Amino acid sequence: MYFKPLAIGALATLALSGMGSMASANTRIIVNCFWPPQHFVCQEVLPGWLEEVERVTDGRVKGNIPPKSVAPPPEQLASVEKGIVDAAVQFNGLIGNRVNGALTGMQPFSGSMDGKAMTQAAWETREKFYPDEFDTVELLSQWVITPGQLFSNTDTPIVTVDDFKSRKMWALPGPLANMAKDIGAAVVATPAVKSNEVIANGVVDSHLGLGGDAIQSFQVIPYTKSLTKFSTGVYTSTFSFVINKDKWAEISPEDQEAIRAISQEKVGMVATELWDTVSADVYSRFGELGIATVEADPALEATLIEAAKPITAAWAAKAKEAGIDGEAALAYYRQRVQELSK
Repeated sequence: MYFKPLAIGALATLALSGMGSMASANTRIIVNCFWPPQHFVCQEVLPGWLEEVERVTDGRVKGNIPPKSVAPPPEQLASVEKGIVDAAVQFNGLIGNRVNGALTGMQPFSGSMDGKAMTQAAWETREKFYPDEFDTVELLSQWVITPGQLFSNTDTPIVTVDDFKSRKMWALPGPLANMAKDIGAAVVATPAVKSNEVIANGVVDSHLGLGGDAIQSFQVIPYTKSLTKFSTGVYTSTFSFVINKDKWAEISPEDQEAIRAISQEKVGMVATELWDTVSADVYSRFGELGIATVEADPALEATLIEAAKPITAAWAAKAKEAGIDGEAALAYYRQRVQELSK
């Protein structure tokens, strides 16, 4: 068959164009999970999101999760920025040198026992006060989990300020570790995934910052003897789910919009609801687990609140330097948490 040169050129252009469309139409996302492989984030939350992504993009975007984390917890954001993985969840407490607004929900005595309410409040606060804070990656979702608690690993519970001061305590890095040190406790601070090494080996006699799900996931229940209950949750943790900008650019605008539309509901809300469910189940079994619950002396709670004030003030000052009205954002977040909580 005879083709004119112009026709051949046009066909070649169309063919190349079609090849480019085919190449860009199928994107595979590698999603890292830093929790233990059996954790529900690795088993349910992220796989569920990938299933939804594949569904809403009609199979044009798919993904997989490596069998074990390819980077330590503090390096999740960096691993996405560098393209080591395409997407990951970052505990915001470990990137306080990079973000400020994302730490709003982590200010002490700001949360409730309703994870979905806190997550909704956090997302609304982000949109209102710092929507573009994550500028090196694409932010897909954020969530807040139910408060970390104060536990004793000995038969003597922690009730008073003196009890607290006498302890060598594992604490989550950041505000909790700083508060505990300020009050007078000896503190060992590590990421939550490393808490078992410290607690199980008897390095400490108490721990501050793990919730019901975490004491189960990180297998510290056998070493936990009592929980100290406060009238308000001392501290909550927030997480951000991000994707590499170059990988995101491979996805068509239509598919990007579809993915954005399902991400907060299928990652943030699903994750926090699972945290609530697992934690509530663990707390309901304290009797059979041999873990007592005691009420904190009001003076201990008041002391913790005072210890938290300079931490929150320092955060607000740093947020202001970054162009964020931290005080207004925190007030708005706390108000929305109260309004939304059950």
